[in-house]
Amino acid sequence: MSDMSILVGAFAVLVGLSCAYWLLGTWGFVQLERGLPRLDAPGVPEPARWPRVSLVIPACNEVDTLEAAVASRLAQDYPALEIVLVDDRSNDGTSALVDRLAASDARVKALHLTHLPEGWLGKLHALQRGAEAATGDWLLFTDADVHFAPDTVRRAMALCEARSWDFLTVLFRLRPTSFLLDAAVSTTMRMIGAAARLHRVADPGSSASMGAGVFNLVRRDMLARTRGFEWLKLEIADDAALGQMIKRAGGRCGVVHALGHVSVELYPSLRAMARGCEKAGYGVMGQLSNTRLVLSCLLYLLIETAPLLALAPGWPAWLRVLGLVGTGMALATCALASHVLRRPLLATLAFPVGTLLFVTFLLRSGWLGWRRGGIVWRGTLYPTELLRTGIRFETPF
Repeated sequence: MSDMSILVGAFAVLVGLSCAYWLLGTWGFVQLERGLPRLDAPGVPEPARWPRVSLVIPACNEVDTLEAAVASRLAQDYPALEIVLVDDRSNDGTSALVDRLAASDARVKALHLTHLPEGWLGKLHALQRGAEAATGDWLLFTDADVHFAPDTVRRAMALCEARSWDFLTVLFRLRPTSFLLDAAVSTTMRMIGAAARLHRVADPGSSASMGAGVFNLVRRDMLARTRGFEWLKLEIADDAALGQMIKRAGGRCGVVHALGHVSVELYPSLRAMARGCEKAGYGVMGQLSNTRLVLSCLLYLLIETAPLLALAPGWPAWLRVLGLVGTGMALATCALASHVLRRPLLATLAFPVGTLLFVTFLLRSGWLGWRRGGIVWRGTLYPTELLRTGIRFETPF
């Protein structure tokens, strides 16, 4: 057998694996569309008594986004609402804004943190302190730049009470930005949506779990039965780890479609996404050595793009036909993801661009982590070896 035959055979296997990958992606989004209840579903009974809900919002240098986001929380039609704004060592005017918001509405409580204890990530410490200050029967942990529709909390609590859930997170909408940024974000969301088995989270017999920083609603009594934020204090993927921790402690968990109710602009620019991936990338890939990270990124890039590469001149006709089939499957998966996640269609279909950007950001994250010896986040250096002792989240990917 010639070297060329071996190369063609090996590449054909790769294209076949890619076809299977894209087919599974399509199936994942079909399940996601069919399997998740919707936040605005009719006929959900309201409880006889509305439990008190405390929104815990950590904010570190969020002066540009916090006021508008908090206004959407204050516009909630929920009758028993408290908002705990946790100013985490801000130096950009957020502290004064938090005090002004608290002074303007009795439902808002201001909490200022000036010190980060050793061995904690800043956000986890802020969540812990905010939970301690909150008085609600339920705690809703939500980021400082998230916007809610007015009936979001009421509908979420009605669903939790009706289904006896202890924890709820949501499938949220990412507001569109630029084409390149939308392509990169769409790739990230497509990967999560296809692989995370969100439709199985509500099944007590499944290990599937999910959490999202934009919306993690948990029964206080259930949180008290877990190991708590003290256990998660160095976990980069804090939001997903919280959902996983509650599921493993026996909590009844749910995920709902809330694309018309909860929205956020994940990143304002490609530069900001690259910066964000320094932290988020470690949360998913932090268990890997730099060599394994590079190999994983290369394999992911090849699996995503192999059918397109098979269309190039020079390959046998049968392999080019297989590449055409695989490309069609890839575009079908992306179109379905665009529909389910409400992502811009053209940017989502430009998956090779999004995949290349996503892989570039992950590799940059690994390189910077190696060069710095850790992650710099919100002005604080967290050493790699320290972070690895705090990994709690087990990625489903």
